[in-house]
Amino acid sequence: MPSPILQPVVALILWSFVMWAWLYATRIPAIQAAKAPMSPEMTAADLNAILPPRVRWKADNYNHLMEQPTLFYAAALVLAFAGAGEGLNAGLAWAYVAVRVVHSLVQALTNVILVRFAVFMAASLVLLALAIRAAIAVF
Repeated sequence: MPSPILQPVVALILWSFVMWAWLYATRIPAIQAAKAPMSPEMTAADLNAILPPRVRWKADNYNHLMEQPTLFYAAALVLAFAGAGEGLNAGLAWAYVAVRVVHSLVQALTNVILVRFAVFMAASLVLLALAIRAAIAVF
């Protein structure tokens, strides 16, 4: 039977694809509405200057899901391979996923920086606890 900690890993991967779909569902119509030139010389900054902030927030969040969560995936896999992927560790992993989903929704819908930062810090603390528990499992 697979380690229970792999379930939140898969859940966060699937959530990343939800954000990917949301990003394109908003970005493509915004690019078309702005009649943005799709020139090879155009930089990401050039495109961001054309797109409304509410459209950019989804792309920014998708990019954020490719950053810190990589540490989550590593810690969760270490715990799974060490045979410590159940109980509190699985609970912490689910908590991390839940807080990252909240972070995505805050950033994609309102992008209130102080709220987003507080949610990010909560996720970071959960991830730190998971990383410490992974270190304990392997050292």
